[in-house]
Amino acid sequence: MKHALTLLSRQVKASGSIVDLCEDRVLLPDGKVESWDFVHHKKGCGAAVVPVLPDGRILLVTQFRPAVGEEMLELPAGGKDPADASLLETARRELLEETGYTADAFYFLCRARTAVAWCNEYTEVYLARDIRKVQAPHLDEAEDIRRDFYAKEELLSRIQSGALTDAKTIAGLCAYFSMM
Repeated sequence: MKHALTLLSRQVKASGSIVDLCEDRVLLPDGKVESWDFVHHKKGCGAAVVPVLPDGRILLVTQFRPAVGEEMLELPAGGKDPADASLLETARRELLEETGYTADAFYFLCRARTAVAWCNEYTEVYLARDIRKVQAPHLDEAEDIRRDFYAKEELLSRIQSGALTDAKTIAGLCAYFSMM
């Protein structure tokens, strides 16, 4: 398949601990060359979990996100650590750390890319059915997370009203609801 755009070069303009800000030089179909911003996420990926109780309610977390300046309702999620053998392992670890819950089996639901125009990051979303509490949450020093349970109808209403806006959470919930 022929691409309409051609990446000519990428130059790192600023480097951080998690992302690099790059300038891409791109050849357009009409022959013009433009500069575009690109954010290279160094981990590149993460995992999220749709954790479902035996009664069907779904466990979500709420935390303040400085990047958007507000509290966000989200699936338990996090970036892949170097010690994680797979994104499934990341999903299991994040669920346990952020909520204290686990499940016997996890199932792949979907892969979500949230900013394809300017970032390489993606999140794999897994389903954990019949979750059970096994320990207290073990939060990172900077995490301040609340946990609550929600019915399908309430979550669909929040998605449709625009109250729930986190892309990985919407993708994961919609993938799960489409299985029901």
